[in-house]
Amino acid sequence: MKNIDINILQLAQGAVQEKLDREFEKVFENIQDPNVNATAKRTITLKIDLVPDDVRQVVKTNVTATSKLAPTEPVATTILTGKDLTTNKIEAHELQSGVPGQTYIDEKGDLRTDTGDPVDVIEKETKKKSKVIDLQEKRG
Repeated sequence: MKNIDINILQLAQGAVQEKLDREFEKVFENIQDPNVNATAKRTITLKIDLVPDDVRQVVKTNVTATSKLAPTEPVATTILTGKDLTTNKIEAHELQSGVPGQTYIDEKGDLRTDTGDPVDVIEKETKKKSKVIDLQEKRG
């Protein structure tokens, strides 16, 4: 017969096992996450605090299960920033084209500016604000 008869997984009517199972679930979800480094180390820690009473007969026991997961991979992007000279306000937009000032064709086939704005909309707005007289347009 054993002098110490404690089954760690059956402590607290199986609550320790439940805590451990929850942490395993978190770890395996983290392993399957495509945004996380697949080979990164994960850790499950089972902490047991034992606090005996004054006469050393009753021991209050607290069990904590925690896991350390792999962090998600960083996502890189480029942001263009500057000041609008007409309004004097600072602006910032994500670079969509890959090169500042370069237009590109989006997945739908539309022409866009380097920050993703539709070129045709920008041209219409610019034309409305423009004070240049188009003599070819006036003749017809």
